[in-house]
Amino acid sequence: MPAPAVLLGLIAACMMLQPLSTDMYLASLPHLASYFQASPAMVQLTLSGFVIAFGTAQLIVGPLSDRYGRRPVLLGGFGVYIAASISCAAAPTMAMLIAGRFVQALGACSAVLIARALVRDVYAPAEGGRVLAQVSSLLAAAPILGPILGGYLQVAFGWRAAFVALTLFAVLLAFAVWRLLGETNAHKDPNALRPAGLVANYAFILRSPTFWAYAAPGALSYGSIFVFISGSSVVLIRVLGVATQYYGYCFAFGVVGYLLGTIVCRRLIRRFGVERTLGWGAPGSAAAGVLFALLIVAGLSHWTTVVGAQFLVMFAHGINFPCVQTGAIAPFPRQAGAAAGLLGFLMMTLAFALGTWVGASHDGTVHPLAFTSAAVGIALAASARALARFRSLAL
Repeated sequence: MPAPAVLLGLIAACMMLQPLSTDMYLASLPHLASYFQASPAMVQLTLSGFVIAFGTAQLIVGPLSDRYGRRPVLLGGFGVYIAASISCAAAPTMAMLIAGRFVQALGACSAVLIARALVRDVYAPAEGGRVLAQVSSLLAAAPILGPILGGYLQVAFGWRAAFVALTLFAVLLAFAVWRLLGETNAHKDPNALRPAGLVANYAFILRSPTFWAYAAPGALSYGSIFVFISGSSVVLIRVLGVATQYYGYCFAFGVVGYLLGTIVCRRLIRRFGVERTLGWGAPGSAAAGVLFALLIVAGLSHWTTVVGAQFLVMFAHGINFPCVQTGAIAPFPRQAGAAAGLLGFLMMTLAFALGTWVGASHDGTVHPLAFTSAAVGIALAASARALARFRSLAL
């Protein structure tokens, strides 16, 4: 096992693969429509198709890692990701790009899911919450730097350059994992992949009120930021006139909110625990979304309004996310991979639905983005409040 700081860095880098895969090419989304002569809804499939594949694959990757161990599944996932990233960079048609993104997600999900399971393998539940908050702070570097780099790559070399950069990052990370990371699953489950065992594990997790007490707010919290991930580039670049090379800075400012939220989360968890911390973060998400909608209704359709709203929504998510990840998985030490996979599936399924809606509802104004943000925030706060009595059973 590597030194604690090295292990923390590997966990954070693995979890970076998902936000880099979605955020690095955000500035290219409006340009993909022109390049391939495709509709906004078709372009959105390169993003929403990624997240639905990412979420669905976790239902298999989690049990695979419970059965065979974290390390071989993680290294195999990197191989799939690298091959798919190369195919995306060379895609001659929109259909090929969408297909490449779908396969890319299958590899990316192994990195993120195994990273979550590693935390459960190595750390006690209460310590795991603090570790995930630390990881989330490091993780913020990906969505801060990714869109900025992606914007400049788009201007200098076109949309294919982002996928070349992702390929290089994955190669370096796979080498580091191969050299430094040992096996952490001390309780391999020989029945994890048997249909009866698989169904039994998922049924056991789904019957747990404590799982839902964290998973439902967690899925909605991720959905609240995915509204901006999927819709902000088109709104800022095409509707509000932000230059492509500056879009990354706008997105990065919002992600600074996430970084600050994870720092606040660490302090709150240390003092008050996971349950009470989530009880404060969820209403913050609702307040941010509702404020965004009210400002747009009042006629303040300006790029600073969108960026400010994204900052507040991501700040709240930075408080929520470490809590829901550790709380949803903590009750299942022997099914950590399956629990992490099920949590990821719920998050990505909702993100797919929201991304599809954002693309379909776009009408050339900021209104659909703002109203969707408000609705998701309200649903998040309502679910956290309704399920609060079950959260005290988790930790």
